[in-house]
Parts: sequence; C-alpha cells; structure tokens
Amino acid sequence: MKRKQDTSYRVEEVAELLPFLLTKMGGMTRTSVKQLLGQRRVKVNNAIQTRHDTPLHKGDLITIESGRGNVELRHPKLRIIYEDDALIVVEKKNGLLTVPVNQKSSETTVFSILKEYVKKQSYRNTVHVVHRLDRETSGLLVFAKSFELQEYMRTYWRQLVTKRTYVALVEGKLAQKEGKITSWLTENPHTAMVSSSPVDNGGQLAITNYKVLQELESGVESQESEISLVELNLETGRTNQIRVHMASMGHPVVGDRKYGNGNESSPIDRLCLHAQVLEFIHPMTEKKVRFESAIPKEFTRIVKNVN
Repeated sequence: MKRKQDTSYRVEEVAELLPFLLTKMGGMTRTSVKQLLGQRRVKVNNAIQTRHDTPLHKGDLITIESGRGNVELRHPKLRIIYEDDALIVVEKKNGLLTVPVNQKSSETTVFSILKEYVKKQSYRNTVHVVHRLDRETSGLLVFAKSFELQEYMRTYWRQLVTKRTYVALVEGKLAQKEGKITSWLTENPHTAMVSSSPVDNGGQLAITNYKVLQELESGVESQESEISLVELNLETGRTNQIRVHMASMGHPVVGDRKYGNGNESSPIDRLCLHAQVLEFIHPMTEKKVRFESAIPKEFTRIVKNVN
C-alpha cells in the first residue's frame, strides 16, 4: 500500500500555530488539531512542535506528517526541548552522565537514552554527542544526528556558540558583584583541574564572566552561612571550568565534593550548577537558535526574589 504523503504549508504572515492550522485544514476541530500536536506530527521548519501557541513567521514551512506520528521520549531525568532532522536539544537533571565512562559500562546515560529513542523511529538512526555536562550538573545539551554533523560542530564549536550561560549557588558573598576570571587550566595526577593565574603555565586558557544575581544571609555571622546565586557566561568551555574558577576565588559551587566542601555546605543534596542558556548558529539553517532552561526550583527555594 502506498504511504500517504505529508502535507505542507508556507506561512504568509505572522500567526500562531493553532489558528494557522485551523485556517489551512478546513473542517478540523481544535481538538483534532491539538491531537496532531500531541502525536508529534506537526513540524515547523523541520522541527517537531507540540505547543499550540508556537509563533509563526512569514516564510516558515509547516509540515503535517502522515502516519502515526513520532515517538515521544519519556524519562524522569531527561526531556527533549527541541528536535529537527539534524539536532536534538535536551534538558537533563543532575545525577545523569552525558556519555558512558567506558564502552563496557551499562550505566544509563543521556547518550544511551537518546540512542534508544532514535532507534525506535528507525533502526538506521544514530545520535552523537557534541558537548558534555558533568554528571551532577543539570541543564542543556545538544546532540547531532550524524557523525559528519558532530565532527563539524565540534570543530567549529567556539564559532557556532554565541552564548552559554550557567547559574550556580556559590559559598559566601563575592566582594566584586560582577567581573571576569581568566586563568590557565591544567590537569593534575589526581584528575582534578588546577587554575594558574595570571601567568600562562602552558595549560588551556579559560575565561568566565560572572554576575551576582542574589545573596542569601542566614543570620549567622559566618562566611559559611552565606550563599550567592551567580550567573556565569563562558567565553571558553574547559573541563570543570566554572567549578575550578569559583573555587579559586574562594567561593566554590555549593555541594562541590571535588573542588569545594561537598554536601557539608549544601542545603540540598546536589552540586548547585545548572546550564541555563544555550545559543548557537544552527549548522544547517545558519540561523541563530536559543534555548533556555528554568533555574532549578531547589535553587530558588534557597534564594528568594531573584532579580
């Protein structure tokens, strides 16, 4: 039996997705159109969309896929926030590795979850890691759907990425509320990164811009009782860069067992670091795309009224 062809529409003026589809797909009810969205059968410029209020712009291509629709990823520690024919952008929770520590490892990782997810759509599908987050860091990651695209994005990562923003809870109150940390990072025999500043020691140049968003005082007169919520923008993306830089300032990330005081200083049982914003030039469309993940609720419960 011949497979039904997908239906496509070109947007001619600014609109929202649901009203646009109701206009184009005469006779369909709002409930029927919402079912199409829920079945992940609607794409905007080849990216699956499920929100009925997705904004549309002149020239956008809307595609309604025939068949049963796309497989939905359901996992308590991982959520897909964007997917098209080339890329998958996900939001991971803390405690989940990006990739296995070795090929023999059977531990569940972001990579293993996504690999199973794309294989359900077609056994030919593959997924490839572009960059990583530490196990205990939560937030945004991007994966490529081909080896060639992975290689391209890794090679030109610094040119493609226009913004990488993290938020962290750090120990104490920073004397300077905004600034830039520049140092050279080297790895010691115990696999921890060491910061050397201001002299180049032959390591990798690392630059972090920081800004204090909010400060919390517990009322106890001690440095350890104070916590600050800090926004961090990366100019470079070195291993453990934020954790090393904040520790080198005397303000380690709360809950950092490797570079700080670990859970002894943490009011919550985790490393308090989150990849909040990822903005980059899409390698296929050459247009800037921006993704944002909300600050974890456990952070904001500690520091109220974030500016």
